[in-house]
Amino acid sequence: MEFNLKDICAQFNIETTIEGYGNGHINDTYLCEAAPRVILQRININVFKNPEEVMENIYNVTEHVRKKIEKEGGDPDRETLNVIRTRDGKNYYKLDDENYFRMYKFVEDSVSYEIVENPIQLYHAGKAFGKFQNWLDDFPADKLFETIVDFHKTPERVKQLEAAISKNAAGRLAAVQPEISFALDYAKYASKITDEMEKGTVPLRVTHNDTKLNNVLFDKDTGKGVCVIDLDTVMPGSVLYDFGDALRFGASSGTEDEEDLSKIWFDLEKFEQFAKGFLSETASCLTEMEIQLLPISALLMTYECGIRFLADYLNGDTYFKVHKDNHNLYRARTQFKLVQDIESKFDEMHAIIKKYL
Repeated sequence: MEFNLKDICAQFNIETTIEGYGNGHINDTYLCEAAPRVILQRININVFKNPEEVMENIYNVTEHVRKKIEKEGGDPDRETLNVIRTRDGKNYYKLDDENYFRMYKFVEDSVSYEIVENPIQLYHAGKAFGKFQNWLDDFPADKLFETIVDFHKTPERVKQLEAAISKNAAGRLAAVQPEISFALDYAKYASKITDEMEKGTVPLRVTHNDTKLNNVLFDKDTGKGVCVIDLDTVMPGSVLYDFGDALRFGASSGTEDEEDLSKIWFDLEKFEQFAKGFLSETASCLTEMEIQLLPISALLMTYECGIRFLADYLNGDTYFKVHKDNHNLYRARTQFKLVQDIESKFDEMHAIIKKYL
């Protein structure tokens, strides 16, 4: 369906010029040259089946964070996303069943990075994600909707891989036996976090669930982390998911689809910078078991991503977008190479964690 973006903006009491913005892969994003400037997004309902629940989560979390920032004497218009309500007071606008829109204040004088240009960026990213976690330490996680069920429940991801192996939908099974053997061997780690969550030694927390570097806005002058963005996947989970996933991406020596595996390893300097920043904000609120599992979380989130790539390859590339032959297979191989390297560096990682507690 065609829609007029100016008419959509008017539903938020905004009259302005509009242009495409950013390079996100999920939602459609536009910059509105109002005063002050604002961001308009069309929510991808193919990914987020219940946009009302997504927006309820985002609004409640950002309002909670806003109060914390105000109490600390910070700038809540800059340090958290600010949802702009519609004319009728809602936190989203529904044009029809296919088109849901939301609007945020634009965070001025900020930049984002797609890749790590300097390890110090990971320190500031870790600090930003740690502060976000700390602000939400007293938020009741069970009050949030689970917008993507079992998103980081690794044992379920193993079952999905086993189903893909059994079905062999794309007829690729024979060509990936070494990768399958690796994935099934390392399934021994799959329930490390979920088992402790069931015991209660790892508490249910509000988690971001997509802690890539580009989901932090940095001050363009100081380089410090300003605001955590992309809150679509904020829901109940484990802080270990956020810590591990940030390092899966941030501490890799190469790109996610590097074909030359000699260029792929887990960079301990990058790990240390992120851990230093993250723990500077969270050390006082983490449990003993959460601290103990921080290194394993990096392995586990990397493993989980790898088996998702492998399962999608076996299924015929139906979930992740591919841009070349065997793209998902190359992605899986890089993740598995990282898993091996992380495992070999557990002792050093534990020493780094201990250093910053």
